[in-house]
Amino acid sequence: MQLNQAVIRIKNLRLRTFIGIKDDEIKNKQDVVINVIINYPADSASESDEMDNALNYRTITKRIIAHVENNRFHLLEKLTSDVLEIASEHDWVTFASVEVDKPHALRFADSVSLTLSCNKE
Repeated sequence: MQLNQAVIRIKNLRLRTFIGIKDDEIKNKQDVVINVIINYPADSASESDEMDNALNYRTITKRIIAHVENNRFHLLEKLTSDVLEIASEHDWVTFASVEVDKPHALRFADSVSLTLSCNKE
């Protein structure tokens, strides 16, 4: 059986960081919600059942958490780009997409989000 690529989804990763350019945004951390999609060929992992043949989503998530929580960002574009770089850096990754939501950014909206993606094939 020929498998399609595996799709890892990290859903609704809720973090706090400094994001924005207004005085209150510079002084106070805000909530962000991050969703990540990563595609990679998982044939070896599926056949062997060995961790060495799989993409470690826990390691990727820990790196995202550390980066987001320990840095400051003026723009949603920069934050999203940085997370995409982390999500796509492993050689096995063929596609990655990151959406970052900034809840309560607009008065009458649940959130504002930005999505960036990349193809590595």
